[in-house]
Amino acid sequence: MKFLGALIVIWLIIGGIAAWQRGYFGGAPGSCAAAGTVAVTIVAGPLNYMGVNPQVGCELPQPSQ
Repeated sequence: MKFLGALIVIWLIIGGIAAWQRGYFGGAPGSCAAAGTVAVTIVAGPLNYMGVNPQVGCELPQPSQ
């Protein structure tokens, strides 16, 4: 169980490094899609270095007038 926990932590650290290298931590995300892309990049972990470039697109509902 400790091994699995350590593996998950290492996986997420590698994902965070990949997001940092892509410049995602330069400022606050400007949209839902930008925040989602940062999160998915971190979760993808080492897959980022195998050519995976996760992108998230989302639309928030607009308030009624």
